[in-house]
Amino acid sequence: MSKYSVLTIEEMYHADKLTIKAGIPSLELMEAAGRGIASVVMEQWMPRPLTVLCGPGNNGGDGYVAARLLMEAGWPVTLAQLGDPGALRADAATNRDRWKGYNRAFSTNCIKDSELVIDALFGAGLSKPIEGVAAEVIEAINMHRLPCVSVDVPSGIHGNTGEVMGIAPYATITTTFFRQKPAHLLVPGRLYCGSVRVIDIGILESTLEAINPKIFVNDPALWGQSFTWPLTDGHKYNRGHAVIAGGAEMTGAARLAALAARRIGAGLVTIAAPSRAMSVYAADKPGNLVNCTDDDNAFQDFFTDPRFNAALIGPGTGVNSSTQSKALSMLKARKNCVLDADALTVFADNPKTLFNAIHSPVILTPHEKEFQQLFGEEVKNNINSATKFARASEAAAMSNAVVILKGADTVIAAPNGEAVINATGTPFLATAGSGDVLAGMITGLLTQGMPAFKASCAAVWLHGIAAELFGPGLIAEDLIDKIPGTLRRLVDSEV
Repeated sequence: MSKYSVLTIEEMYHADKLTIKAGIPSLELMEAAGRGIASVVMEQWMPRPLTVLCGPGNNGGDGYVAARLLMEAGWPVTLAQLGDPGALRADAATNRDRWKGYNRAFSTNCIKDSELVIDALFGAGLSKPIEGVAAEVIEAINMHRLPCVSVDVPSGIHGNTGEVMGIAPYATITTTFFRQKPAHLLVPGRLYCGSVRVIDIGILESTLEAINPKIFVNDPALWGQSFTWPLTDGHKYNRGHAVIAGGAEMTGAARLAALAARRIGAGLVTIAAPSRAMSVYAADKPGNLVNCTDDDNAFQDFFTDPRFNAALIGPGTGVNSSTQSKALSMLKARKNCVLDADALTVFADNPKTLFNAIHSPVILTPHEKEFQQLFGEEVKNNINSATKFARASEAAAMSNAVVILKGADTVIAAPNGEAVINATGTPFLATAGSGDVLAGMITGLLTQGMPAFKASCAAVWLHGIAAELFGPGLIAEDLIDKIPGTLRRLVDSEV
């Protein structure tokens, strides 16, 4: 599991310090970093005119090492130092003195004859926007579309938030060390990183025990052992029975969710809906069960049946008092519940009513607007919640629910502070109904007994893989058709 840890800036500094304290010199770590950068460059390209841009800190020191090793390998290397080279300190100064190659003044002219750039200007801990000549050079890299290898993160990207601080180069490859940082996964930082290569520079694995990281890259290694495959002697009843609340008008949402829940393995799925929409639900997929619940009391009585072990409400139910009443009835029954879409918006004026009703495994699936409606005031007043994973984690603790903060960089957070950043998926997921499919997939996994946090992680990962398998032209129905392929990939991964 530690392989998938994501380290914040502060945690990475801690890992460095612990490794140095254990007896590995910092100069040795810098040499290994530069060697790794040079190796990535030589693996990707044949020798060509190359400019290494070095900054005023340890990132610049890594650049000096890479420049020296590439020059020794026969590459035509030019180096440009931002600021006074004499101001470099410690290991960076040592490697400045080891560099015997050609230097250029730091300006846009320093890259004009280059066919490749190494960006070793600023690391993940940059605290203010890039301005002046550094911004001009980065702008020139982007304007000329020069291939660029960034060190740690593309200069100008904040390592924790992924925020662009003024400007940043669009890297072809980003080399980082030991573990990824949040910026490699969070938008917009991820969009600047290109291909991310994690380099082993000798930082001790044992440092993770002291750091105890709480953020991970979503991967089957984190939840695959909990995935609930059918038993050889099993039957539909021990694969669970889910209830999905259906709306009277937007009937497609619940139908998509129901089919996704069944396709991912739920034994039975019942759509509980008003009588005026019953003909629509009954005429759809024959494997979906339907039940007429014309009022909130009827729904509550129906859902108390002990055979139902998970429920979904929100897709297509409408922002109305009935949706709120049914959601509270579900939560009162203390069964596994997923609240999505309208079932979140309906509590926007009084989120504490929702939070106070949560006493069992519950999953909330807001996109950014819904998140702001439910959690915005409380979370935005906390200065420690600048990052997406921090906001999601605080919301999970506040609501005592698993929170899936959806987007191109979906974050899944548990009430205990653990968070996962998802990296699967494509822009083609921005289509009507894809969220309903995700909600159904989560419900289907909950129905089979998968724990709420792991079910959330698994469904989000599989949802993204399904989109990748289909590609351009994706609509929500296509995701459901691709679920078997995603499950096959999971089987083949042998997690």
